[in-house]
Amino acid sequence: MKRRVRGIHEFFARDPERADWEIFGRKSHPLSRRGFVAGLASFSALVGARVAYPATVPQGLIPASLADSTESFTIEGKDGLTLLNDRPLNAETPAHLLNDDVTPANRLFIRNNGIPPLSVDPKSWTLTIDGESVEHTKKYTIEELKTRFENIERQLVLECGGNGRAEFDPPVSGNQWTLGAVGCPQWNGVRLKDVLEDTGFNHDSAVYVAFYGADTHISGSRDRIPISRGVPIKKALDEDSMIVWGMNGGELHEMNGHPLRLVFGGWPGSVSGKWLTRVSVRDVVHDGPKMASPSYRVPCEPVAPGSVVEDEDMCIIHAMPVKSLITSPKSGIKHSVGSNLDIRGHAWSGDASIENVKLSLDFGRTWTNAKLEPPANRMAWQHWEHTISFPTTGYYEVWARATDDLGRTQPMVLPNWNPKGYLNNACHRIAVYVS
Repeated sequence: MKRRVRGIHEFFARDPERADWEIFGRKSHPLSRRGFVAGLASFSALVGARVAYPATVPQGLIPASLADSTESFTIEGKDGLTLLNDRPLNAETPAHLLNDDVTPANRLFIRNNGIPPLSVDPKSWTLTIDGESVEHTKKYTIEELKTRFENIERQLVLECGGNGRAEFDPPVSGNQWTLGAVGCPQWNGVRLKDVLEDTGFNHDSAVYVAFYGADTHISGSRDRIPISRGVPIKKALDEDSMIVWGMNGGELHEMNGHPLRLVFGGWPGSVSGKWLTRVSVRDVVHDGPKMASPSYRVPCEPVAPGSVVEDEDMCIIHAMPVKSLITSPKSGIKHSVGSNLDIRGHAWSGDASIENVKLSLDFGRTWTNAKLEPPANRMAWQHWEHTISFPTTGYYEVWARATDDLGRTQPMVLPNWNPKGYLNNACHRIAVYVS
């Protein structure tokens, strides 16, 4: 059942809603994740059909037909998103609603750490550039940014570092994202590099560039900052790192940073600060809220699932891993044997590009190449498509697996476990019932 919310005030006037669900004999989030099914008979019973390629079903696999929640909600300017948390507001987009080449504003996920500003006037909004490596602090209005610097448009992947967290076992805390905390809109703005160079910052001492926004802490305290992260100076000076005021030629949505934000394509979305008011050029690695371990960090070396990892053994996440997504058809469809089925999706890989995308019908035993398109620009996702025919009736899973130009390939089931559930880039899979 859909819940309609007319504005952000309603979200922040209520206490969080929390619920535990019993899934396969244990408490879990209502969004199911990969886990353990006891044998092929249980797997077949869960999907309600004969399983094609039964000999290659990985032991313990939960069927893709059960992987996604259908519960949705609406908020003004958004359409079909799934609510994960309402204080702060976090919502993801079901995979089949991400089929557009360019992600529409109404389909871009929402990831908040605090409460967005409730009153915004773009005409009076200013951006301050300061920091240890800036001799003279400078301030810009949005109009000055638009008129003084070259305006650019880039299609850049924005993805939450915890996208896919719900699939890790043992479970980890945090928003239980499945697959939908990602999008690739066209961003409208200026190069961060151009604005930084205008300040005459000290290249020799600059180490990190940090952001500060106008959102407030979830506690309501004005003395606490919900998040202030950043990137190494090299990433800040990349030709495609942006200060943006628009998305797809229109204004930013109020939940996606209106009226000003940063976008660092291919890196965790936590570094792309929203409701941007200040950028600091630091002479040290930034130490703002959500920079300290374990936030947005993974073990520097692989660890056993469920391990306790010391803070000093955690490393900051930089570029996101290679990943792919099946966006058409929707998981769980019914299809007639003997007729072809068109499969479509996207693939991306941090600062790299995609070399190939392969699909499997037999749980990863054999793979065929999909047709892959080049990216619109650096750090945009790449579209792929393939036509499949099914040899018999039964339950099938279509798996997608991407490899990037650095030779990195998605793991078939799950990557290395980590205490915060970051960087899950397991193969995406959808269920198809062939009759």
